[in-house]
Amino acid sequence: MSAFRSDFLRILQERGYIHQISDPEGLDALFLREPVFAYVGYDCTGPSLHVGHLLSIMMLRWLQKTGHRPIALMGGGTTRVGDPSGKDESRRILSVEDIEANKESLKSVFERFIDFDGPRRAIMPDNAEWLTELNYIDFLRDVGRHFSVNRMLSFDSVKLRLERDQELSFLEFNYMILQAYDFVELHRRHGCVLQMGGSDQWGNIVNGIDLGRRMGAGQLYAITCPLLTTSSGAKMGKTAQGAVWLNPALLSPYEYWQYWRNTEDADVGRFLRLFTELPLDEIARLERGDLEAAKKSLATEATKLLHGPQEAETVAETARAVFGEGGVGSALPTREIDRGSNEQWRVGRSNTAIVTASGLVRSNTEARQKIAERAVRINDRLVTDPYEIVRWDQLIPSVGAFKVQVGKKRVALVKPKD
Repeated sequence: MSAFRSDFLRILQERGYIHQISDPEGLDALFLREPVFAYVGYDCTGPSLHVGHLLSIMMLRWLQKTGHRPIALMGGGTTRVGDPSGKDESRRILSVEDIEANKESLKSVFERFIDFDGPRRAIMPDNAEWLTELNYIDFLRDVGRHFSVNRMLSFDSVKLRLERDQELSFLEFNYMILQAYDFVELHRRHGCVLQMGGSDQWGNIVNGIDLGRRMGAGQLYAITCPLLTTSSGAKMGKTAQGAVWLNPALLSPYEYWQYWRNTEDADVGRFLRLFTELPLDEIARLERGDLEAAKKSLATEATKLLHGPQEAETVAETARAVFGEGGVGSALPTREIDRGSNEQWRVGRSNTAIVTASGLVRSNTEARQKIAERAVRINDRLVTDPYEIVRWDQLIPSVGAFKVQVGKKRVALVKPKD
């Protein structure tokens, strides 16, 4: 791929965002000629996005920073159908009320990355605005006639499910048609000419380009980013404890910082380019130096983008206190444990109960296993007996909580519930 002249495509290429791109020369020329409207679609399947969504969000951010207009399309309509891409089974059907609640929750994440005010302000339409108003017969006649079932069966999102003899509902089969129609509708309403997304969306996006040509929208374009895995093959945004959420109500800033701090050595440079705005020469310097220092820079810079500079510095300082000095930082994630009515509980709770309450393990069984592995400390003291009672008068006075550490890097506070 030749070097791009436009700022946006040059940045995407240099930092590693581009997996596939349609008509690169034509799109590069368009970015040089005029401000461009581009979109990424997000279905409202849950109350938060996760780290796996960050690549496309960062693409929207760079789009705006280079003078163009981002569209974060909310899938209030398509969420009712379910995208089969990369799925082994049908998505659970959500109620309209659940979808609306999820949509409202997602908005707060985008406000942290892109600006909805000013001359290059982003917009956030909902495809329910047009999809729920469609007349089925008219839609089949005006839009459905442009789609070949033979071609639709060749796309990976469909083909893989059929090859595995896994059910693909007619509802899901229509998803790619609705996504293609979204592209055409956004062109009509806002002059949008570019759709971006993960590489698993390439077929759906190309369908939209083709539909746009057939329905008079002119030349539309596509860019996909790679579906990232870590160097060890793990899926981005997943840990043993669950998804790495972007909503601070679901994952604390400290836990978010720690996720990036624990990046595998081989991924540090790549993640610095993708998930921070540090200049490339600064990233190259970090790659050549101490990898542990580079990981801390990655964690702090990534946390700044989501939670702001002040919160990022607070959690970095907490990490320094906890791991550098054996102290207790103010930003540690805090969980509660019930004092209970049991006579024994009035004295305190068992090591197992406290470790489980910390959220650093998933069950009492895992807590006991970690204790047996000598991998647990409570108040910086090695724990060896899962049934030993830790008394309430052993709470750390400054925070009124027990400090729980599992392994070398996972730490939380556990407070008694009032």
